Amino acid sequence: MQDRHIIALDLDGTVLRHGFEGAGDHAAGGIIDPELAEAIRTLHESGHEVIVSTGRSVDATLPIVERLGIRPEWVVTANGAVTLKRDPFGTHGYRREYVEAFNPADALLKIRPQLTTAHFSVELADGAFLYTKAIPAGTLPSNQRQVAFEDLLGVQAARVIVFSPDYRVEEFLTAIESLGLTHVSYAVGTTSWLDIAPDGVTKASALEVLRAKLDIHPSNVFAAGDGRNDIEMLEWAGRVGVSVAMGQAVPEVKAAATDVTASAEDGGLLLALRKRFPELLGA
Repeated sequence: MQDRHIIALDLDGTVLRHGFEGAGDHAAGGIIDPELAEAIRTLHESGHEVIVSTGRSVDATLPIVERLGIRPEWVVTANGAVTLKRDPFGTHGYRREYVEAFNPADALLKIRPQLTTAHFSVELADGAFLYTKAIPAGTLPSNQRQVAFEDLLGVQAARVIVFSPDYRVEEFLTAIESLGLTHVSYAVGTTSWLDIAPDGVTKASALEVLRAKLDIHPSNVFAAGDGRNDIEMLEWAGRVGVSVAMGQAVPEVKAAATDVTASAEDGGLLLALRKRFPELLGA
């Protein structure tokens, strides 16, 4: 395809609306508008590289990809720490092609005294999860084990999750920023939720590896997202391509994008895709 694009799409709050439909857990939950799913399939079938790019774990991502009715070559999970490649012999049709891991001990030991009641979870490089206290239902995959906090120190982690329901979002954000975390990448969600990844690893870093591998010009990049963990991706895409922040995003996310669309609840992603690809989807 001569004018092939990378179309990088966040899931929660971008492809997925709030609400529930699915098979009984977070992995399948969230509403996908049928018109949006059809548009994504059209772009995929036309030869564009549709790449789901999410903070979710592998187990929480692939059911959504399946619901979209596409089998993309690449899927970016864990905020860029784990990139999957389509493989008919892999688990659920994918294998872990690129995995970035780090020792989370320094970050965890800084955070715990500040957030004494926090729930901690570590996604290991092989996809297993270790956790100290339960975090929202369905967030963890089936391969999980409850452990003592000390057991999280010294492991090789693709991602660390810190969830602190006792804090309001503003308090949580202030607490995290005051810690001066170094040698890691991190993003605070719209709830009291922190994702920590290896230093320099973001959705953008994973997508740039794929862009270079696929030999797609930077101007042929489109990305859409709504969270703080999408900021680097939106900045990356928007350098010479197009990046779209969802209407419900906080101001700092909107500032990172070249365009702002309607909220996910109001069909913002479909509007943005139609605007960017009118020849396939109609304006």
